[in-house]
Amino acid sequence: QVQLVESGGGWVQTGGSLRLSCAASGSFFSHYDMGWYRQAPGKQRELVAVITSGGTPHFAGSVRGRFTIFRDIPKKTVYLLMNSLKPEDTAVYYCNADRPTGWGAKEEYWGQGTQVTVSS
Repeated sequence: QVQLVESGGGWVQTGGSLRLSCAASGSFFSHYDMGWYRQAPGKQRELVAVITSGGTPHFAGSVRGRFTIFRDIPKKTVYLLMNSLKPEDTAVYYCNADRPTGWGAKEEYWGQGTQVTVSS
Protein backbone atom coordinates (compact mmCIF):
# COMPACT_ATOMS: atom_id res chain seq x y z
CA GLN A 1 0.00 0.00 0.00
CA VAL A 2 1.25 3.46 -0.94
CA GLN A 3 -0.04 6.78 0.33
CA LEU A 4 0.78 9.99 -1.50
CA VAL A 5 0.60 13.46 0.01
CA GLU A 6 1.03 16.51 -2.20
CA SER A 7 2.05 19.97 -1.09
CA GLY A 8 3.30 23.22 -2.58
CA GLY A 9 0.31 24.41 -4.54
CA GLY A 10 -0.93 27.97 -4.35
CA TRP A 11 -1.47 31.18 -6.21
CA VAL A 12 1.09 32.78 -8.49
CA GLN A 13 1.16 35.42 -11.19
CA THR A 14 1.87 34.67 -14.82
CA GLY A 15 5.54 33.98 -15.32
CA GLY A 16 6.04 32.85 -11.75
CA SER A 17 7.24 29.55 -10.36
CA LEU A 18 6.01 26.91 -7.95
CA ARG A 19 7.42 23.65 -6.69
CA LEU A 20 5.08 20.79 -5.92
CA SER A 21 6.12 17.94 -3.67
CA CYS A 22 4.66 14.47 -3.34
CA ALA A 23 5.73 12.44 -0.34
CA ALA A 24 5.13 8.70 -0.54
CA SER A 25 4.78 6.18 2.21
CA GLY A 26 5.27 2.46 1.88
CA SER A 27 8.01 0.38 0.41
CA PHE A 28 9.72 0.11 -2.96
CA PHE A 29 9.34 3.79 -3.94
CA SER A 30 11.96 3.43 -6.66
CA HIS A 31 9.97 0.62 -8.27
CA TYR A 32 7.13 2.95 -9.24
CA ASP A 33 6.70 5.31 -12.13
CA MET A 34 5.86 8.61 -10.44
CA GLY A 35 3.72 11.08 -12.31
CA TRP A 36 1.98 14.41 -12.01
CA TYR A 37 -1.44 14.87 -13.55
CA ARG A 38 -3.70 17.88 -13.58
CA GLN A 39 -7.38 18.55 -14.01
CA ALA A 40 -8.82 21.93 -14.85
CA PRO A 41 -12.52 22.70 -14.33
CA GLY A 42 -14.61 21.07 -17.02
CA LYS A 43 -11.68 19.19 -18.49
CA GLN A 44 -10.35 15.67 -18.28
CA ARG A 45 -7.39 14.80 -16.13
CA GLU A 46 -4.20 14.91 -18.16
CA LEU A 47 -0.66 13.74 -17.69
CA VAL A 48 1.80 16.56 -17.06
CA ALA A 49 5.04 14.75 -16.35
CA VAL A 50 6.28 11.36 -15.27
CA ILE A 51 9.58 10.00 -14.06
CA THR A 52 9.93 6.30 -14.65
CA SER A 53 11.21 3.78 -12.16
CA GLY A 54 14.45 3.90 -14.13
CA GLY A 55 14.71 7.66 -13.67
CA THR A 56 13.73 8.81 -17.16
CA PRO A 57 11.52 11.93 -17.27
CA HIS A 58 8.77 12.55 -19.81
CA PHE A 59 6.69 15.67 -20.27
CA ALA A 60 3.50 16.74 -21.96
CA GLY A 61 4.18 19.02 -24.89
CA SER A 62 2.40 21.91 -23.23
CA VAL A 63 4.88 22.01 -20.34
CA ARG A 64 8.09 20.78 -21.92
CA GLY A 65 10.88 23.27 -21.34
CA ARG A 66 9.02 24.94 -18.47
CA PHE A 67 8.49 22.10 -15.98
CA THR A 68 11.00 19.73 -14.43
CA ILE A 69 10.31 16.50 -12.58
CA PHE A 70 12.79 14.86 -10.25
CA ARG A 71 12.80 12.53 -7.30
CA ASP A 72 14.65 12.00 -4.06
CA ILE A 73 14.62 8.26 -3.48
CA PRO A 74 15.83 8.26 0.16
CA LYS A 75 13.11 10.81 0.99
CA LYS A 76 10.52 8.94 -1.12
CA THR A 77 9.51 12.25 -2.65
CA VAL A 78 8.90 13.40 -6.19
CA TYR A 79 8.93 17.05 -7.15
CA LEU A 80 7.47 19.08 -9.97
CA LEU A 81 9.23 22.38 -10.53
CA MET A 82 7.05 24.67 -12.59
CA ASN A 83 8.53 27.75 -14.21
CA SER A 84 7.10 30.39 -16.56
CA LEU A 85 3.61 29.56 -15.38
CA LYS A 86 0.64 30.51 -17.54
CA PRO A 87 -3.04 30.93 -16.69
CA GLU A 88 -3.75 27.72 -18.62
CA ASP A 89 -1.64 25.84 -16.07
CA THR A 90 -4.35 26.52 -13.49
CA ALA A 91 -5.68 23.17 -12.26
CA VAL A 92 -5.70 20.71 -9.43
CA TYR A 93 -2.46 18.76 -9.62
CA TYR A 94 -2.41 15.13 -8.59
CA CYS A 95 0.49 12.85 -7.79
CA ASN A 96 0.34 9.31 -9.14
CA ALA A 97 2.36 6.18 -8.51
CA ASP A 98 1.99 3.07 -10.59
CA ARG A 99 3.80 -0.09 -11.49
CA PRO A 100 2.87 -3.12 -13.58
CA THR A 101 1.88 -6.24 -11.71
CA GLY A 102 1.71 -8.60 -14.67
CA TRP A 103 -0.84 -9.72 -17.22
CA GLY A 104 -1.54 -6.14 -18.27
CA ALA A 105 -2.60 -5.09 -14.78
CA LYS A 106 -1.04 -2.39 -12.67
CA GLU A 107 -0.98 -1.19 -9.12
CA GLU A 108 -1.88 2.52 -8.94
CA TYR A 109 -2.23 5.16 -6.26
CA TRP A 110 -3.31 8.79 -6.24
CA GLY A 111 -2.80 11.71 -3.95
CA GLN A 112 -5.57 14.05 -2.85
CA GLY A 113 -4.54 16.87 -5.17
CA THR A 114 -3.22 20.39 -4.69
CA GLN A 115 -4.62 23.51 -6.31
CA VAL A 116 -2.43 25.66 -8.55
CA THR A 117 -3.84 29.00 -9.67
CA VAL A 118 -2.03 31.25 -12.12
CA SER A 119 -3.42 34.74 -12.51
CA SER A 120 -3.02 36.82 -15.64
